[in-house]
Amino acid sequence: MDEILGILPHRYPFLMVDRVLEWGEGRVRALKNVTANEPFFVGHFPQRPVMPGVLILEGMAQTVGLLVGRDRRRLGYLVGVDRARFRRPVTPGDQLIYEAELERARQGFYRARVSARVNETIVAEAVLSIAEEQQEP
Repeated sequence: MDEILGILPHRYPFLMVDRVLEWGEGRVRALKNVTANEPFFVGHFPQRPVMPGVLILEGMAQTVGLLVGRDRRRLGYLVGVDRARFRRPVTPGDQLIYEAELERARQGFYRARVSARVNETIVAEAVLSIAEEQQEP
């Protein structure tokens, strides 16, 4: 978790990545445990809690942000979402596995294919565009 906190500027309740499972060249797998005490479940279909799709998308963007900011001197901003699909609801007790792979990178701009899975089933996927901002050392 310390490594994630050193890369991403997000903090509770907006940090949507709990752990990095795997780093690779231009790819990363990360995990989010979805618990019943998440603050958004209080008002988002309280009788049948469902994680808002926009927060799943945020977790996917943060996963790409881990790739962009791994050297701890770059901060990524989500600038585009293409081909987003939400395939099934995410509920308390689910464990989201985010997988991001860079499709293209040029100076200051990244494009990545990202998916979110629960029990090997894709629950969401998108192609995200991320712009970076250099940070002071």
